[in-house]
Amino acid sequence: MHEQNRVIEGRIPQTALLAGILLALTATGAVQAQSPASSTPVAAVPELTRAVQAQATPASPPGTNPAREAEEESEDDVPEVTPSSTEQGHTEMDEAFAAKSRRDWIRETRRKAFKDTKWDIQARSYYLDRDKFDDSTSEAWALGGSVGFKTGYFRDRFAFGATGYTSQKVSGDEDEDGTLLLQPGQEGYTVLGEVYGEALLWEGARFTAGRKGFDTPYINRNDVRMTPNTFTAAVLQGLVGGGDEPEWRYGFGYFDEIKERNSDEFVSMSEDAGALDGVDEGVWAGGVNFKSGGFSIGAIDYWSDDIINIFYTEAKLTHQINDATKLNFAAQYTDQTSVGDELLTGGEFAADQWGLKGELGYKGALFTVAYTSTGSGTSMKGPWSGYPGYTSVQVNDFNRAGEDALLLRVGYNFQSVPGLGVYGLCVDGNDPDGSTAYEEDECDMNLQWNAQGALKGLMVRLRYATIDQQSPGSPELTDFRFMVFYDPPRF
Repeated sequence: MHEQNRVIEGRIPQTALLAGILLALTATGAVQAQSPASSTPVAAVPELTRAVQAQATPASPPGTNPAREAEEESEDDVPEVTPSSTEQGHTEMDEAFAAKSRRDWIRETRRKAFKDTKWDIQARSYYLDRDKFDDSTSEAWALGGSVGFKTGYFRDRFAFGATGYTSQKVSGDEDEDGTLLLQPGQEGYTVLGEVYGEALLWEGARFTAGRKGFDTPYINRNDVRMTPNTFTAAVLQGLVGGGDEPEWRYGFGYFDEIKERNSDEFVSMSEDAGALDGVDEGVWAGGVNFKSGGFSIGAIDYWSDDIINIFYTEAKLTHQINDATKLNFAAQYTDQTSVGDELLTGGEFAADQWGLKGELGYKGALFTVAYTSTGSGTSMKGPWSGYPGYTSVQVNDFNRAGEDALLLRVGYNFQSVPGLGVYGLCVDGNDPDGSTAYEEDECDMNLQWNAQGALKGLMVRLRYATIDQQSPGSPELTDFRFMVFYDPPRF
């Protein structure tokens, strides 16, 4: 995955203030979660890819359909029986720009000013141990999390939000750096990652400006460590239709800076992508997605002057055979080219990758097969965030020049133990271009439990990956991760 170890200068000194607030509020939530008197129904525990679900969406102004909205809003939040094959940190095209459903959109935007201010608290414990091909090790254990708020809408038009993040070292030797749980040198950090304002413009549309997390295929939170990516940006996002009607999602904006996952500093998008010294360019991004029934198709383009142009498109089709069985099909394509003065690498480049994915879901089981093929000459790039390829998994993206990859995956959500899910996968890659690039195969295992009842809000996750490299000596890489996250139910 896109894992940079850039040394960050001018770090903010570590502070215990945010951590203290976080632990105090978490403890309060934990006590209430265990009290029978506080058994207020709450939404299902979010997926791990959510660091802070403060994604506000525009309110329903006059002229909407109150009957349909009331019906959608009254539906119970029932966890999906069939698991998803979307890899942690990835954003697919039909989930870009807006809330995941029209119902979520309505709920978020009916909140009123200070009265309905929403606090979002999450505590995290994360341990990562990676043994690399060269026999070196990256290992660390960190504690931290986030504290954030999002106001309701003043005069049904304007809202504000902010989120602070922290990651502090419990253990980690300096010579075992590189986990990305902490800053370079195994240093803890605290950062105000989100400070933004939102304006509701017209029905189903909002404009956001400031520092905030966003999710699209190539610019996203990539929330697979202690804290997510956030961006300095100005973005228009919208949703038209939905529910029983065809749905259009759209988004257009300018991304000026990024705060990487393990950083307390915002830098230009071009610097983060790896451009030559002194280059300071942002990214224009715009796209649209159409969904009708089980079919969706969309495209998005990212343009950074003199740096890179990325075009991405994806289509999906779901066929429900019966109440227990469904088929999913998906296809994706990415084209990447240098532009202008070609300041990213200092020369011209062009790369592309296409992928196909098929799935069979039966009750709590999901069987997935996927294939990707990368063009010759130049490897694909994930310059800012998580890479969206269907064979991009826990460690490898399988997107080197000339590299083809086949993925087989089986996942299961246990019906007898609510919230418990498991999956295993293997990706078989071929020999990529280049005399020093070798074939690699990766197998991953994942066990996750989203607690219910008195422990609701607790998530425990184990991940393990092993990579075999077909090079002299046949070296192996292993990657073990243990995560415990807690979202106090009262928030």
